[in-house]
Amino acid sequence: MKTRVLSGIRATGRLHLGNYLGAVKGMLELQANPAIETLYMVADAHTLTTPYSIEELKKNRREIIIDYLAAGLDPKKSIIFQQADVPEHFELAFYFSSVVSIGRMQDLPTFKEKVRQYPKNTTMALLNYPVLMAADILVYKAGLVPVGIDQEPHLEIAREIARKMNALYGMDFPEPKRFATKGEYVPSLKGEGKMGKSIEGSYINLTDTKDVIVKKVRGIATATKGGGEMSPGVKVLFTLSELFIPEEVEGFQKEYHNGTLQFVTMKYALAEGIFTELRPFQEKRKKLETDPGYIDKVVRQAAEKAKMIASQTVREVRQKMGLA
Repeated sequence: MKTRVLSGIRATGRLHLGNYLGAVKGMLELQANPAIETLYMVADAHTLTTPYSIEELKKNRREIIIDYLAAGLDPKKSIIFQQADVPEHFELAFYFSSVVSIGRMQDLPTFKEKVRQYPKNTTMALLNYPVLMAADILVYKAGLVPVGIDQEPHLEIAREIARKMNALYGMDFPEPKRFATKGEYVPSLKGEGKMGKSIEGSYINLTDTKDVIVKKVRGIATATKGGGEMSPGVKVLFTLSELFIPEEVEGFQKEYHNGTLQFVTMKYALAEGIFTELRPFQEKRKKLETDPGYIDKVVRQAAEKAKMIASQTVREVRQKMGLA
């Protein structure tokens, strides 16, 4: 039996460097492994857990499919689908909610953070986010999940649910493990926290032009010259340089410590490195945008494949829980 993998990205906008390094690169690595079966989804329903625009959601769920394909995900090797196209996710999430307490959900640091961020939008959907995530993974009995370290609390919920369902109802759910990637934590350009779409000015989109990338990188807060303790902005600059221009980092570090580093030079080199990495993606994406029929076919066929797997799991759960 192949090890099955499931990963997804919320439909809150086009992919950025944090998504690419923290998730997509791991997806590509797993897709290339013949011993692994890969399913990659657009987590469109998860977008409903926080305030959103209906029109933006409609647009973004398709744009991310195109981003996935442009980044190298192959529909012949992976099932690339939209979460809302497979209703079995939501049915299984309800069954899972019967083995998880409200208190356990409320104690999650990720939930508390979202409550602070959206105090007027604390919904049941937000509280149940980790339960639906567990259903996303376990409906395919996936054992590996390529996500960032910040998702580990949610994966622990998935493991707890798997253990309870196995013990109470004789299921055979695996306890999913996180698949770490080199760039699993990509810092915000603002110098605090991770790169994310919810914070304007913190990220670089995969579709940004070279001029836009240069502008964003030059906007990282640094001193006029090197030396002394590194500020948050300088740390971001070096972290990103390790990811995109590792061969130049040692030289920049020496210049920084002896006070001769010209940050504008380092920033331009970094921007050039980022754009060089993204150029093949952008070229492939432009070609995909000219063939909407192909995108429709990928989405339709992927939904059918995902449903075939998911429906078997839900049927088994219904039987074991006495509902069939």
